[in-house]
Amino acid sequence: MRSVSTRLRLGLLAGSTALTAFVSVGTATAAAGPVSLNGSWAPFSRCPVDAPAMLAADGQTDTALCVSSHSASGSIKLGNSVVPTGASDLQLGVVTHPDGSSTLVSPSDGALVADSAQLPGGLIGLMCPSDVPVVTGVCEQLTDNSLNRVTATIESVNSPSDFTLLAGATTGKPIVTLPVRIHLQNPFLGDKCYIGSASDPILLRPQNLTAPAPGTESFDADGTADPNGALGRINLIGANQGDSSYAVPGASGCGLNLLNWAVNLKTALPSPSGKNSVTLNSASTYVATLNDPASAAPGEGKALSDAWHSAVRP
Repeated sequence: MRSVSTRLRLGLLAGSTALTAFVSVGTATAAAGPVSLNGSWAPFSRCPVDAPAMLAADGQTDTALCVSSHSASGSIKLGNSVVPTGASDLQLGVVTHPDGSSTLVSPSDGALVADSAQLPGGLIGLMCPSDVPVVTGVCEQLTDNSLNRVTATIESVNSPSDFTLLAGATTGKPIVTLPVRIHLQNPFLGDKCYIGSASDPILLRPQNLTAPAPGTESFDADGTADPNGALGRINLIGANQGDSSYAVPGASGCGLNLLNWAVNLKTALPSPSGKNSVTLNSASTYVATLNDPASAAPGEGKALSDAWHSAVRP
């Protein structure tokens, strides 16, 4: 049996050179929420292995694989404001096709899941001071830290596109297009205050700013390390990623829409491309699939799903 350093690396990297040619969107049906997986499967806790598009992969023409990318921290600049980001977890199912196209499948809870972070300066920093009476009235009430605190969370909207595996192994090339919005939460802003939306998202196109450390490994179906295992994983570890090409739309839904303009005025939104930036610190990307997909034909997708489920910890 070929090892992961030959079969997986050659097969995936050769196929990925054309992944940007065409991208279609699959529908995920995996169970909501992450699970805990054994061994080499651990980074793929949300891989949508039970989505119809993944299960339909036959291993001869179409091949299913899991992709995940994790970053411990980072920041995103939106106009005049810099929002820290917590740990982020990007996971996708990818089905490659013989014409060089691929189908991207998002988990049921979205491709990107990120921890919330506190906005520095809170609501005061976001829209105070102001010479507008209604905003001044809000600012004067911000004597309590709980009223001033603003929680910011990056959320997925729609589905990613333009995934290129080779870009994850080098620097200076966009890896994937991620449509996101920023959810701002505060007693005065309410629960429906967003920068970006499903109809007008922020389109992040992260690329490696520093080169990752590459590696490969083989493992058994249940995630146990095995140099002769049926599955393989590519590891691209520790790269700093960033993007400064995206535009940012204005805020919406803030304080029953009464405070949208105050947020936009202080933060200089909408903000055109070149005025914004995102940084993800020490991102690690992983790709897993069968080392020899054809050996599981015509049920490669089903074999990948069975292996993933066998690694789920009680």
